[in-house]
Amino acid sequence: MSIEQSVDLWEVPEVEEAIMLVGWRQWADAGSISSGLPRYIAKLTDARKIGEVRSDGFYLFQFPGTHDLVRPLVKFKEGFPQDLQINSNEIYYAEIGTRGLVIFIGDEPHMDAERYVSSILSIAESLNVTRMVGFGGVYGELPYDKERFISSIYSLKSLRIELENLGVNLSDYQGGASIGSYLCKRAGDVKKEYVSFYAFVPTYDFSSLAQVGSSIRIENDYTAWLGVMRRVDFMLGLQLDLTDLEKKSRRLIERMDAKVEELDGMSPQVGVREYMQRLSEEFSEVIFDPLDDIWEEELRRLDDKFEDD
Repeated sequence: MSIEQSVDLWEVPEVEEAIMLVGWRQWADAGSISSGLPRYIAKLTDARKIGEVRSDGFYLFQFPGTHDLVRPLVKFKEGFPQDLQINSNEIYYAEIGTRGLVIFIGDEPHMDAERYVSSILSIAESLNVTRMVGFGGVYGELPYDKERFISSIYSLKSLRIELENLGVNLSDYQGGASIGSYLCKRAGDVKKEYVSFYAFVPTYDFSSLAQVGSSIRIENDYTAWLGVMRRVDFMLGLQLDLTDLEKKSRRLIERMDAKVEELDGMSPQVGVREYMQRLSEEFSEVIFDPLDDIWEEELRRLDDKFEDD
């Protein structure tokens, strides 16, 4: 199947410039940053579905020797099929001022990654996308009540200076490629701007301790979502209302506080609270606040005005 046959676009909005957010249900999806955050932004902006990438040839039905690792999920009731969950790759669209906002939400392919990535680049070309932004998440042992550590990759060397002002770490990762890192390389090959943000999501393993016997893993890390979107919003000038995400982040921290208190109360000899406090004290927090840049620019402008006067 050719790239043209892979992509179905039933609407091509007429816009001079568009931005594209891309995310997947994928390997690097800790905290649902890659799969949940783009869908959240689609709802926030009332984005409408305008197309899809056909699943043909990208996914396996099963691996020999495994039970249901990659099989689609089916649901029956009294023998009649109620639901069949299959892989999907959907394209949404919203207007942000004079620009278009394209949101791609998909499933990381099992095979034929080259055609899959070429299909995404074809969509970007058809919709006049000037920059693509991807998302990813990685689990790590870090404090839940601090700003998340965020790493970044980019497709063109000219993007580096811009990223250095966003409070991110430029990745030195070497290893198996996620679909986002694959897209980053191919985007650079065709001189297309692509940036991806990978946030580290808190996880704690207490399963080896009989007194506690559990682990904590944040499935929807709204604090990470907020940290990523503050950078994306500032970088792209979207001016999105992130108030709801700020509330979700605060509630997440409150729930984590309660969970830590519960575990510490159950087994105070384990020292769960002390462990969390030690993590917090040893963590080097990077706070990104674009308002600081705005105030500095305004003060500089006022200084120049007084000097001229």
